[in-house]
Amino acid sequence: MPGPMNRPRAAGKLGGKPKDVKGTIIRLLTYLEKDKLLLAVVFLCVICNTGASLAGSYMLRPIINTYIAPQNGEGNVIGLAYALGVMAAVYLIGVIASYAQARIMIQISQKALMTLRNDLFCKMQKMPIRFFDTNSHGDLMSRYTNDVDAIGEMLNNTMVQLFAGIIQIIGTVSLMIYTNIWLTLITIILTPLMIRAGGFVASRSRKYYHAQQEAIGKLNGYVEEIVSGQKVVKVFNHEDAAIEDFKKLNNDLKEKQIHAQFFGGIMGPVMGNLSQVNYSLTAAIGGIFCVLRGFDVGGLTIFVNYSRQFSRPINEISMQVNTIFSALAGAERVFAIMDMPVEADYGTKQTVVTEPNLSQWNHVRGEVELSHVTFGYDPNKTILKDISLYAEKGKKIAFVGSTGAGKTTITNLINRFYEIQEGKISIDGIDIRRIHKDELRKNIALVLQDTHLFTGTVMENIRYGRLDATDEEVIQAAKTADADYFIRRLSHGYDTVLEGDGSNLSQGQRQLLNIARAALSKAPILILDEATSSVDTRTEQQIQKGMDALMKDRTTFVIAHRLSTVRDADAIMVLEHGEIIERGTHDQLLLQKGRYYQLYTGLTELD
Repeated sequence: MPGPMNRPRAAGKLGGKPKDVKGTIIRLLTYLEKDKLLLAVVFLCVICNTGASLAGSYMLRPIINTYIAPQNGEGNVIGLAYALGVMAAVYLIGVIASYAQARIMIQISQKALMTLRNDLFCKMQKMPIRFFDTNSHGDLMSRYTNDVDAIGEMLNNTMVQLFAGIIQIIGTVSLMIYTNIWLTLITIILTPLMIRAGGFVASRSRKYYHAQQEAIGKLNGYVEEIVSGQKVVKVFNHEDAAIEDFKKLNNDLKEKQIHAQFFGGIMGPVMGNLSQVNYSLTAAIGGIFCVLRGFDVGGLTIFVNYSRQFSRPINEISMQVNTIFSALAGAERVFAIMDMPVEADYGTKQTVVTEPNLSQWNHVRGEVELSHVTFGYDPNKTILKDISLYAEKGKKIAFVGSTGAGKTTITNLINRFYEIQEGKISIDGIDIRRIHKDELRKNIALVLQDTHLFTGTVMENIRYGRLDATDEEVIQAAKTADADYFIRRLSHGYDTVLEGDGSNLSQGQRQLLNIARAALSKAPILILDEATSSVDTRTEQQIQKGMDALMKDRTTFVIAHRLSTVRDADAIMVLEHGEIIERGTHDQLLLQKGRYYQLYTGLTELD
């Protein structure tokens, strides 16, 4: 199995054995409700097509008995030509109905898939950070590709074929009874055997197709992680290990696909052979009836044709088993996400009498207080222990300490990316759990160590900080971040298109755009999470100039790896093992000659 460094995170975790096939089908059909009238037209076309096929087949009986092999032994060429023309017209009607049915159904199914993808994407936007931390991105992507594509295949073709098959079976059996009830009884005698064989294969297919979809998700997740982490793979010479892990996942997918495709593929041959046995038996006994009981040749001809038609829809339905169960497995994986709880938000946008500014939350001062906060990502493992601090408006608070001490966790809690287990976090005296998350995060700007730029122009990427900002405001934000100079030197200035997460820019330039984005937001609270730790000292000085302008008049929380960047902080919090062990200004902490003194003088290095 993949090693711990590269193993997909909980890939396929959201799925499970199909629990409610009926419920899944009903839920899928709700995506077709808005097109009920078009669906009715489709089903009308199906009935017309099936009726034309049955009627055209039945016309052979009078044609044979009257014009080809009449009892008086005299044929009629003119009458035969006329009858064949009528039969051709009937079949033409069926062809037109079939074309209309296929064209309309594609439109309906694609509209349903668009809505399904939109619902899935909207749901993911409401999921908490924990959801993305614990599920492989590649596996989540497979919901939009493999799973939705499988659903589309079923909606495009299979659903209509099921309905057409049922109509054809009912119509065929009715005409068979009308033609010869005894031959009908003989024909359908093998039906229970066909149904039982189909049910056995279908039960196996259902299990293996769900396993196949999960294996695809795992493989996609692994590929996504290896491709995005290719530099790490190469620098540690893990290419061979990555290939070996991929082979294991690929082989696992192959084994599950073999089982799924085998049981899906044998359905057709099994049903087809049973159909041939049925057809041969019916033709033989029908011939005896013609000799001994005076059964007409035209009746025998259409009956054996109907016996084949009776088996054909069963065969076609059985051939769709792989599509059906692949789609149902994919649908359950999609609905598994849709049914997960969204990011908890107990805040309100409504005006509260005791907190009159809570609805609009304008004029936020930015006074932040943590009071006896205790938190753990896993409830059984505490990360922060009884953290208390107070940040006045416009003050700069720095967090320093070893890796894993809880620095980033504190900033995650201020943003309500996670909910605390104990204690209270308040802004301007208001418990942040009473504030709607949209309102809360609109007043907090975040600059991370790892920047993320979207495909689009430089102007659009900076405007991501506030979508209603004018071009002039975007340019002013870039100037505030000291990014205007290098932007204007790009090939198309602010209209330069960035792709591949800004791969055509240096790390420092990407970070300056990130700072400009934060400057544009005008948020009164600013969080800088090791924003300069991944750049050289010269670039750091340039970025620091932009950040100094950004921090002006804002309450700022800084997570620092380089202690030289926090010397001017109003308060420095030294964390170890989730606790604040020292606090004070730079000079005060040096006088204490404690942990901060050791870190600053190099007696002890940050992990």
